[in-house]
Parts: sequence; structure tokens; C-alpha cells
Amino acid sequence: MELWQVPVLFSRLPMFPFFDLAHYVASVMALKEQRGAVEVSVRSPIACWFSAMLYCFGGSVLSSLMLAEPPIAFLAKGTNILLASSVWYLVFYCPQDIFYRCFAFLPLRLLVAGMKEVTRTWKIMAGVASADSHFKDAWLVMVAVGWARGAGGGLISNFEQLVRGVWKPETNELLKMSYPVKVTLVGAVLFTLQHSQYLPIARHNLVFLYTIFLVVSKVTMMLTRSATSPFAPIEAALGHMFFGLQKTPPKVKGEGATSSNGSSVCDRSSSEQHRDGVKKRQAKKTE
Repeated sequence: MELWQVPVLFSRLPMFPFFDLAHYVASVMALKEQRGAVEVSVRSPIACWFSAMLYCFGGSVLSSLMLAEPPIAFLAKGTNILLASSVWYLVFYCPQDIFYRCFAFLPLRLLVAGMKEVTRTWKIMAGVASADSHFKDAWLVMVAVGWARGAGGGLISNFEQLVRGVWKPETNELLKMSYPVKVTLVGAVLFTLQHSQYLPIARHNLVFLYTIFLVVSKVTMMLTRSATSPFAPIEAALGHMFFGLQKTPPKVKGEGATSSNGSSVCDRSSSEQHRDGVKKRQAKKTE
């Protein structure tokens, strides 16, 4: 096998069952690590199961809604539902929490996370192709559906939280995007340009390079325990260039710096002026 054949063979990898299984394991484990999820699993297993399915199939639900298709179409894939439900049961209800502890072991956790990122690429491609079949050469639609298909679990996180009885509108991904949502948006743009033949690169090469970037960045962030996005410097530069955004808001003129005992320079200057005025009035009275 020659080196140039590696991207071609990689782009033909089937996602079922191993990569899909890794996606379900990583997604349900992420759900269990959410605050209050374990209590919900004890109080209402049905709500917990539904939340797990949204974590696993959120991209399919959101992209179907955007294309006016039944959002419950994913339930027709009985084998996938059975596999995801089995993972959900083992993660939440396995005796002694053996299943979760096993996959929480760092080497296995890295393997599962890397395989999950591979499925992200395939979902973006499927979303772009599906959008193009409904709306020919509609760039924005292809980007939006590819983005939704690849990062739907994050984009509908507020709805998933409502299922568990949690309401946190400040966690809206559009207000503060997480790294997976950002990198999926970049991927949706790249695959849309490639699908429309405006990006001079073969599809299998783009699939290979983009997936390698996803896996390497994800594994690096997990090993370093860093929450900083690799896009942070580019975002800061573009935000400052086009929108005048700054890392720290400038101080309003007239605001004083805080002294060591908590009082401000402005407050001290006003108190000194008050004492000077009192002294002047007392001097006039003595005269």
C-alpha cells in the first residue's frame, strides 16, 4: 500500500459499529458528568434516557428540523438506538460503576474521544450532502445543516437541560461557543467549499487532514487539561480588527483605581476637597 492511498482508504472507513459505539460512550459519559445528571437517573430514568439520546443523536434531530424532516427519524435506526441505550444503561446503572470507571481510565478515554472526533467529520459531510440535495448550491444552508449535524448535541444543549429540569440560558452555545462547536463550524465551511468545488482539494484528502486536526487537538487538550481553544489567537485578532473587541473593557473616564484598603483615588480626592472646604469656612469665621 502506497502512502497516497491512506487518505482514500481512511475516507471509506465504516462508522458502524466501532466508531458509533465510541461516540455513544463519550457522549453518555459527558452527560453523567453534568451536575445533577446522576440524581435525575435515579429520580426519572426515562428523562435520563431521553437526555442521553439527545446527546447521542442531537445532530440528527436538529438537522432534520432544519430540513423540514421528522425529528424522530433517528428512532427508525433500531440497531443504533439499541446500542446507544445499552451504553446509557451500563454507564448509569452498571454495578459498582465498573463500566464508567473502565472508560474513565485515561488511555481508553483518549481512544474513545479520538474515535468520536472521527464521527464528527462523517456527520459534517452527511449534513452538507443532505442540504445540497434539498437546496442545490445553497451555501448558507449547507454550512448551517453541516454545522447542526456535526455539533447538534451542543447547539441544543439548552433543550436537553430542560429535559433534566435545568434552565441555564447563559450556557447558550451562540452566546459562548465551546471548542467543538467552533471547530465544527469551520469544518462545515470547508466541506461546503469543497463540495461546491471552490476549494482545490480532493474530498478524501480534506477528510483525512481535517480529522487528523480534530483528533490531535482533542487529545492534546485532554492531556494538557486546557480549555483554551486553538483558535483563540485568531479570534482575538479578527475580533479586534473587524469589531473593535478587546480582551478587557476600557475603564470609564473618571473611575479611580482601587487602593490597597479598598477605597478609590476618586473617593479620596473628593474627601480631601471636602476637608479643605471645611477649613476655609472655619478660617472665614475666625476672621
